[in-house]
Amino acid sequence: MNRADLTEKLLDIKREKGWTWKYICDQIGGMSPILITGAILGQMKLTKPQAAKAAELFGLSKSEQTLINETPMRGTGTPMPPTDPLIYRFYEMILVNGPALKALIEEEFGDGIMSAIDFDMDITRQTDPKGDRVKIGLTGKFLPYKYYGATGNALAVGLKED
Repeated sequence: MNRADLTEKLLDIKREKGWTWKYICDQIGGMSPILITGAILGQMKLTKPQAAKAAELFGLSKSEQTLINETPMRGTGTPMPPTDPLIYRFYEMILVNGPALKALIEEEFGDGIMSAIDFDMDITRQTDPKGDRVKIGLTGKFLPYKYYGATGNALAVGLKED
C-alpha cells in the first residue's frame, strides 16, 4: 500500500462511520487539528503514539500504522495552480498580497523568510451579521538569510539593520 491508497482508505472509513474531522482529531489528539487532518490527508505524519491511536480508531494494519508515521512527500496532491476553488483562493490571496506581505515583513524584520516549518496556524469562525467569516491565524519564525562569506564588520545574517 502507498500513502495515497492509505489516504483513500482513511477517507472511506471516515465517510462510512460518519465521523467529523473534530471527532477524529479529538480521538488522536496531541497536536493541532490542522496537522492531524493534514496527516489523514497524506500531507503530514503522525507521531508513533498518534499513529497507534489512529490505527486503533481506523482499524489499521501494522504496516498502515507505520506508513502514517512516515514522512510523506508533501504537496503532491494539489496541482499548480490549484483547481479547487477554496484552495485557489489561498493561492490568489498570496499572488495578490504576497508582494506587500514580503515588503512589510522585510521592512520589519530584515532580509529573510517566515518559516513554514517552525509554524503555527489556527482557524476560527467569526460571527458576522452579513455572513460568518473564516479567520485564519498564521505565525512563523523569522529566518534571516545567512550572508555566507561575510567578514569583518559585514552582517552575517539578514536581520533588520538600524
